[in-house]
Amino acid sequence: METLMVDRVHSSLRLFMHRNAVFLCERLCAQFPSETNVQLLATCYLHNNQPYAAYHILKGKKLPESRYLFAMSCFRMNLLREAEETLCPVNEPSMEIPSGATGHYLLGVIYRCTGRMSAAAEQFTQALTLDPLLWAAYEELCILGVAQDADECFGEETALRLHQECASTSNVEKSNFANENRLLSSSVSASFGDISPKQIKQLHANSTAEVPGYTHVRATALHVQNSIASNVGQFDTPSPTATQTSGIVPPPLFRNLHAYQNTISGDIPVKQKANAANQPLRRKYLDEARLKKVSGRLFNQSSDSVPRRSARLSRDTTINSISNFSQFGGNGTDHSSGKLRVNSSTPSKLCSTAVRSVQVRKGKPRATENFDEGSRYEVIDEMWTDNISATSSSVNIADGRCFEQDKAERIVSQDSKLVVGIRELLGLLRTLGEGFKLSCLFKCQEALEVYRKLPEPQFNTGWVLCQVGKAYFELVDYLEADHYFELAHRLSPCTLDGMDIYSTVLYHLKEEMRLSYLAQELISIDRLSPQAWCAVGNCFALRKDHETALKNFQRAVQLDSRFAYAHTLCGHEYSALEDYENSIKFYRCALQVDERHYNAWYGLGVVYLRQEKFEFAEHHFRRAFQINPRSSVLMCYLGMALHALKRNEDALEMMEKAISADKKNPLPKYQKALILLGLQKYPEALDELERLKEIAPHESSMYALMGKIYKQLNILDKAVFCFGIAMDLKPPAADLAIIKSAMEKVHLPDELMEEDDL
Repeated sequence: METLMVDRVHSSLRLFMHRNAVFLCERLCAQFPSETNVQLLATCYLHNNQPYAAYHILKGKKLPESRYLFAMSCFRMNLLREAEETLCPVNEPSMEIPSGATGHYLLGVIYRCTGRMSAAAEQFTQALTLDPLLWAAYEELCILGVAQDADECFGEETALRLHQECASTSNVEKSNFANENRLLSSSVSASFGDISPKQIKQLHANSTAEVPGYTHVRATALHVQNSIASNVGQFDTPSPTATQTSGIVPPPLFRNLHAYQNTISGDIPVKQKANAANQPLRRKYLDEARLKKVSGRLFNQSSDSVPRRSARLSRDTTINSISNFSQFGGNGTDHSSGKLRVNSSTPSKLCSTAVRSVQVRKGKPRATENFDEGSRYEVIDEMWTDNISATSSSVNIADGRCFEQDKAERIVSQDSKLVVGIRELLGLLRTLGEGFKLSCLFKCQEALEVYRKLPEPQFNTGWVLCQVGKAYFELVDYLEADHYFELAHRLSPCTLDGMDIYSTVLYHLKEEMRLSYLAQELISIDRLSPQAWCAVGNCFALRKDHETALKNFQRAVQLDSRFAYAHTLCGHEYSALEDYENSIKFYRCALQVDERHYNAWYGLGVVYLRQEKFEFAEHHFRRAFQINPRSSVLMCYLGMALHALKRNEDALEMMEKAISADKKNPLPKYQKALILLGLQKYPEALDELERLKEIAPHESSMYALMGKIYKQLNILDKAVFCFGIAMDLKPPAADLAIIKSAMEKVHLPDELMEEDDL
């Protein structure tokens, strides 16, 4: 009952029938309250999203599997401290972490959630050491920025280790099979050890033929149509199972076998037909007295009548317990007045128990019958056993050698396939790991080159295409990012990972209609996903409805408090609403979730820059720049903070780096011109603005700055011309007033102009 219920529970879990699994497992634990069954019930609760129930039944359990399940329940309930104490008790530091690699991984996640990044990295490394195929651990190490090279993690040493583990597992399985076969052989030998050869021969001679189409139907005792009961049912030999016969060569099949028919009057043996097993069984009846007489001789032999042959037959019986059965049948002569025809299904090695049809002549004295039956049967059986045993052993030796050779070749073939499979898998993980590591280190161009090495079926998957889209997003190539994110969404429309970045790409491209459609689609797929609400928030932010956008971003935070990007987007909206206090609060929350989330460091720097806290701004911009040292935007803002701190040389150097990092980014060119203007290097500033005009010809602020420089150079007609173009490009209202004021005062001396006109 217990085995059946456990099997049904596992079947329900495999078929995602979680409620049914919980119900059956509760009945199981009520009937058989072992800790193993309690673990299974806790697993059902966790699958059914009931971590509190698993927590209740596992509290206080000490087995490793129970500790792991309890820690997982605590983690899902956000009881991080209790989960950590369960996995790694403070009072028992030497206790091993349960569940091996997965236990170390869970402990690493707990450490990361509590801000202990170095301890988390150590646990993830340990998990990856125990299980090199635990991709989640390598992914976490990449996110922390401390992952080792993929060539080392998924290299030749790992392949050799995996091969050794697989080989050791295979050897353990083979030894288990061998032990099972030895146990089976010893049990069969013990069961037949006290049986005389006469009984064994009569047992096989009176067993029914195997049912066609049912090769594992066990041989049963003699059944005749008048339903006479047999007294040797305890000698039934079970058919071999698949595991018992998987590594054993089948015995040779003897065709055209002579089966002897012995009569009491001394009739010579009659050759049977080769296809006798396929002929229909034709039974004739004896009178009741004769049947009892013959059956008594067949089944009631003394167990110690011929002790010298019992050992050999016992060994033969042991071999035959794991062999296939052959079918034999016989037809007797038709001049007898009564026959008992026995159809035998015997193993091919026990040829000494050939099929017999015993004829009983009328008028023969009982004493003569007993003498003839006893003597002739033994002589014929001795000759038959010796001849067939010699032939069978010689054939078996040859077949055994061939089988061993085939088995060796098969093992070598399987081993080579295993080696090739391990190398292919590790090669795939090596490429993916290297690309993901480079992406997390924001070496996006190198990551793209690695991803392009993937085979086409792997490249054209949602995860890889999203990673490629993120790389282009970090490179500020929004058109290419849009292309790959669209492909990923088309190939895997229900995959939500990365869709928050995709919505930001559409926000920067000002694709309002597509962004609105994406948001509605994501909400229809999963209303409880933070990515969907981030897309909705970006849709309202593009419409400048910052308050509604903020509500949607807060909804994303409510759904997943560990989603760092949602915190950052909330900070951006508060910053747009000039609520800098709440903006700083959300940026810091994002950094508590992910210390390497450079967007939050950047947001804090922008807030402090607007508050004219330039030293704080420079610190936060530099922290963001250390995380993402290839971002042209971060270089530019760091240069702006340095320029505000009057460190113009450092600011110019940083602007040059920003321009080199992204020649299409207009912001560092404009800021460089401002710095040169402050240094009164007017010709150089004008040259930089002329280069900027080629990139962004419709920027009103650029023409306004050019007008101011021309006024400083006293080229008033060009100054008026540039101010006019700036006003025609419809700048924001605040900038429009400043430009108009500067244009009206273009003929006034510089000392009469207010410093903050431009």
